[in-house]
Amino acid sequence: MAATELTPAAERVLEVAGKLFYDQGIHAVGVDLIAGEAGVTKKTLYARFGSKDALIGHYLRRRDERWRAHVHAVVGDAPPADGLLLVFDALDSWMRTMNPRGCAFVNAHAELPDGDHPGRRVIAEQKRWLRDYLRELAERAGLPEPVELAGALLILLEGATVAGSLDLVPGAVRSARAIAAGLIGAQQNR
Repeated sequence: MAATELTPAAERVLEVAGKLFYDQGIHAVGVDLIAGEAGVTKKTLYARFGSKDALIGHYLRRRDERWRAHVHAVVGDAPPADGLLLVFDALDSWMRTMNPRGCAFVNAHAELPDGDHPGRRVIAEQKRWLRDYLRELAERAGLPEPVELAGALLILLEGATVAGSLDLVPGAVRSARAIAAGLIGAQQNR
């Protein structure tokens, strides 16, 4: 079911499920709670999404769409080398407003051990998209090792997300951004 096909009731279910899944954990939240909070019956929930697993996939897809839109809005039309650093700025602002419990995709990955789960496919797509977006920016910036740089930047972003959400490193994303600037500068000077 594409987002444009969602009924108002399905939109409520998806919004409520997204908040509950992120705040409480996927396994801790049942369909009874979701339906009750959304003001629909379980029958309506199942009619719109088919299963809790499918709803989880929709929740993660919606969150991914929002994250991608946020990154694109922050990066905008900046020069590609600047865009690489602006992705860190996007993460920093996202974490302050949308990610207080860490990365929803990493959290979901920990709860979904079945590799065939619809949510696992969305998680993998989200991480590949970010890596590929970083690689694309590095290529457009004319940097000599875009694949390696994209991998390193992805590791910095993911590590900053975990360290920041656990309050282990104050300013984790800003620190990761500074390291990223050094890596980008080293490639620019080759």
